[in-house]
Amino acid sequence: MTTSFAPGHAAVPGPSTWLPGGAYWAFRKDPLAFFTDTARTYGDLAGFRFGPQKVYLVSRPEWVEDILVKSAGKFGKGIALERAKVLLGNGLLTAAGQEHLLHRRMIQPLFHRQHVQSFADTFVRHAARWRDQVTPGADLDMTKEMSGLTLGIIGETMFSSDVQGDADEVREALTDAVSNFAYAFIPGLNYLQKLPLPIFIKVRKARERLDRVIHRVIAERRAGDAGASKDAPLRPDLVSMLLAARDPENPNAGGMSDTQIRDEAMTIFLAGHETTANAMAWTWHLLGTAPEVEGRLHAELTAVLDGRLPTVEDVPKLEWTRAIISESMRLFPPAWTMGRRVLEDHAIGDHTVEKGSLVILSQWVVHRDPRWWNEPEAFNPERWISDSRLPAPGSRPKYSYFPFGGGTRVCIGEAFAWTEAILLLATIAQRWRFTRGRHPLPTTEPRITLRPKGLKMSAVARSA
Repeated sequence: MTTSFAPGHAAVPGPSTWLPGGAYWAFRKDPLAFFTDTARTYGDLAGFRFGPQKVYLVSRPEWVEDILVKSAGKFGKGIALERAKVLLGNGLLTAAGQEHLLHRRMIQPLFHRQHVQSFADTFVRHAARWRDQVTPGADLDMTKEMSGLTLGIIGETMFSSDVQGDADEVREALTDAVSNFAYAFIPGLNYLQKLPLPIFIKVRKARERLDRVIHRVIAERRAGDAGASKDAPLRPDLVSMLLAARDPENPNAGGMSDTQIRDEAMTIFLAGHETTANAMAWTWHLLGTAPEVEGRLHAELTAVLDGRLPTVEDVPKLEWTRAIISESMRLFPPAWTMGRRVLEDHAIGDHTVEKGSLVILSQWVVHRDPRWWNEPEAFNPERWISDSRLPAPGSRPKYSYFPFGGGTRVCIGEAFAWTEAILLLATIAQRWRFTRGRHPLPTTEPRITLRPKGLKMSAVARSA
């Protein structure tokens, strides 16, 4: 069928939306299948409704780039980011317009190359500690294990402290918050979320639990700064950097309030922990299905590292390691979808998307499109190596791959994430392989991020 939202404009094809709630219930049942089937059936621009909300799924890379970069001023943050304020407050991820640009200017220096490199030793130290605790033959829940590992890392880089004492509380709170993401699209949610329903109570309690951890650290830093000498060195953690951050275009304007620091810290905490944990878990799953890929990884680690722990200087040399991470995030992008609110009528191809409508861009869909990817369902890191017989990365449309988004809202921690993932994979894979064995295949759990569910694997020592 075709869906026409704007009189006088060409009809946009899309799935039926006559039921109450429109296409929401088909999306709710299986978001990944819904987006994939919609794009493959109706094309690169498909229209439908979530209740009264007009929605367009955009799947052509050139149009993705137009929305995120070239015409970004015509689009604001989407429903998910609007609803994420319940947990994240008004941080970089949820702020809009000039406020977002101000936040980004203040926070960008925290993720400059020299700061990311200074955290590399922390990445490796935590990975080495984790691998030393694994025993041969152990059956591991890799999603939980990688979550615990990255939680310890973000705790130290964010707070200069080990938050393992808070690990269970933080992990449970994050799980409660993330697992209820799908409800963000329920028609009329602005009214429903004020009701004392269990799903919304969980999100509110999750925020309270996370707040306790972050506000305690902010208070400790404020007290420490008040008692420190003027020339005392800045503590090497992100909260201290947030306390010291100033707008480079207006350095005399003062720093952030505790509320803003809390919101920015919560955003970095969730993004830095959740996305990397899922990327690593999916990577172990894929390696467990591809012994030739894994064998080449081990050969590279032996050649480059010769038995020593990796350092930040090794990252550019670990080309196959990076290719594995790239391919893992193509098949299972931690950020699997993103939305933008249309601020003014805008032409996409032969159609017009209207002011007030929502456009959705799905990495899951575009990253698996056979027009841009040979054998798109296959795990083949070779496609990221420049001398491959497959199409070189530069021969595909730029936005056929956008795991970190793009434009003014591109993930500010992209360099941090790449460095962390490469060093974690290199450090752990020096000693361990993980096999599925008798365990069933995991399933995908598309929430705020794309989590693997039921990812049980057995540890096999490399020496074996």
